[in-house]
Amino acid sequence: MERRQRGISAGLLLLLYQISQVGLQNIPSVTLGVLVLNIFLFLNPLRPLSEACLSVNEAVHRKNWQRLLLAPFHHADDWHLYYNMISMLWKGIMLERKLKSIWFAYIIAVFSVLIGVVYVVLEFLLVIILDDPSYEMNCGVGFSGVLFALKVLNNHYNPGRVSRVLGLPISSKYACWVELLAIHFISPGTSFAGHLSGILVGLMYTMGPLKKIMQACAAGISFFTEPDRPRDYYTEYYGYYPDFQYRTPRSYFDYTGGLTEEEQLERAVLNSLNERDFGGGTHNYGQRPYGFWFPPENSEEDMRRRRLRRFDRR
Repeated sequence: MERRQRGISAGLLLLLYQISQVGLQNIPSVTLGVLVLNIFLFLNPLRPLSEACLSVNEAVHRKNWQRLLLAPFHHADDWHLYYNMISMLWKGIMLERKLKSIWFAYIIAVFSVLIGVVYVVLEFLLVIILDDPSYEMNCGVGFSGVLFALKVLNNHYNPGRVSRVLGLPISSKYACWVELLAIHFISPGTSFAGHLSGILVGLMYTMGPLKKIMQACAAGISFFTEPDRPRDYYTEYYGYYPDFQYRTPRSYFDYTGGLTEEEQLERAVLNSLNERDFGGGTHNYGQRPYGFWFPPENSEEDMRRRRLRRFDRR
């Protein structure tokens, strides 16, 4: 395997142009760091591609496990780098803002190594199942496996969306699988096992035990925060209640119910309309806790009381 093109080239120039259009100030730190690292190693590779790529033969038989670290950050040519880093730019901006920089960096590091391990296992299984030793020699490089794993995470945290694959609207839940097959048929030279490894690792995180294992490993490190949940911000107590008892401190996450800013605004408008209909704006029949109120199911008793309140106001 040899690099077809290296140095300043059309794909690299286009990538730099796209990054400049987004603006360095708009790219989170870890995402920007991954972009810079991949561009730097494209221009100044630590090893030739034949010595950086990952295969069963190199990793298992020759014990060259350092290739688990080298393979994800080396690319075959400038267009391979361009398409991977454009995908990383979009996914990284969304996920790093969601998961926070430290945890996102942790995910990138773990995924980069674990996807290589899963890739070697898949290729080794193909050797055994198909009785074809040629799979031992399949040698892969590139960041696309990690990108498939991040695609699974992005679809997990943003459910219900519709993605377009080859112009066809596909539910985000199945988009990664459709894209896996589409890429394989359009570009047969790409690593099907490498991309599949990324999807499997992504599913191990979102549906399997990987996330809990990573949380347990990071539990003793003070600067790690729990993923998908911001740091706790609270005062010693909040508010007085009719029984004059202090409430147990609650975190900012509890106040918002885990809603995004858009969902919080929508919930606030709906609650305001509900309170207007039932006289909540003019009477204080009970102080609700701070945060967003999720209206309970209406019972017959609640409806009767609300009717009586309307007659009282007349």
